[in-house]
Amino acid sequence: MSVVFPFRDEGPVEHDGALPEACDLVVIGGGVVGVSTALYAARAGLSVVLLEKGRVAAEQSSRNWGWIRVQGRDMAEIPIALEAQRLWSELDADCGGKLGVRTVGVSYLARSEKEMQGFAGWLDEAKPLGVSSELLDAAATKALLGAEDSPWVGALHTPTDMKGEPWVAVPELARLAVASGAVIRERCAVRGLDMQGGEVAGVITETGRIRCSRAVLAGGAWSSLFLRRHGVKIPQLSVRSTAMATERLPQSVNTAAVDDKLAFRPRADGGYTLAPAAFSELFIGPDAFRALRTYLPLAVSGEFDVHLKTMAPAGYPDAWGTPRRWSDDEETPFERMRILSPQPNAAKVAECRAR
Repeated sequence: MSVVFPFRDEGPVEHDGALPEACDLVVIGGGVVGVSTALYAARAGLSVVLLEKGRVAAEQSSRNWGWIRVQGRDMAEIPIALEAQRLWSELDADCGGKLGVRTVGVSYLARSEKEMQGFAGWLDEAKPLGVSSELLDAAATKALLGAEDSPWVGALHTPTDMKGEPWVAVPELARLAVASGAVIRERCAVRGLDMQGGEVAGVITETGRIRCSRAVLAGGAWSSLFLRRHGVKIPQLSVRSTAMATERLPQSVNTAAVDDKLAFRPRADGGYTLAPAAFSELFIGPDAFRALRTYLPLAVSGEFDVHLKTMAPAGYPDAWGTPRRWSDDEETPFERMRILSPQPNAAKVAECRAR
């Protein structure tokens, strides 16, 4: 059976209290990037305030696949991904093993020799960068997965790739950041930057102003909307992907893998996270048209299974009715929708269960 992810949008706010009058750095957004930024900045000796409009890790950072992978990365990403794996291991130790970080390996499963040739081409480029990846034939692939009647002719396997538990890990990292000296405030939306002489002098929140000389925006799907008010444009699209969690199941497969249809990984709670391999849905809004020139080459490349949706639901970052301008004393879209919680694609959930 499938179960609902335990999103952190219920219960009492964990990080509450009065706002400091000033700090060195304000981090806007309490997902994995914002929380990590606050943690390492606090460790570097800065006074840091992280502001989250809803709850820490209540949006994308609690709903992803949970893979910590090097495999399949662009060559420019591989050194960063290797460093990320080292850092995740260190952070898990700092948190007493609570992040669910474990080396499970990741496999890309091939149904054809053509796919295997593509994997071999990636491996030829990636090997000099220090990856542990290897090509497995059909017999080794079936032995790895315990799937004797599978259709796969082989796999690209990276035994040192890892997984974490997103909805557990990021809140734990937030607690580690607080223990390191950072201040975190949930249900406190940032309405805009206080700009003076072309420089950041503070941030304006729904409950007041904080003086600071630096700010980091880690607003996820809301970033383009926030920046547009200040004349900064970034090409960002509102794309929905669907993932699901199963109940506790027999752990017959203890590795993570994906083929052209289905992705899966074991979880620490005894279930599995499942997802369509590359399926996503693009809500067409004003930003989609603004970013058309940037993303059109990728859209026509055929590398991604992207399906167009005519309109985003009301209140979403790129919905047609979402305000793009507001003053510092006005309620913002960030306050009207504290947590962006798209409904999953029910047909894709049923498809995953069948597969």
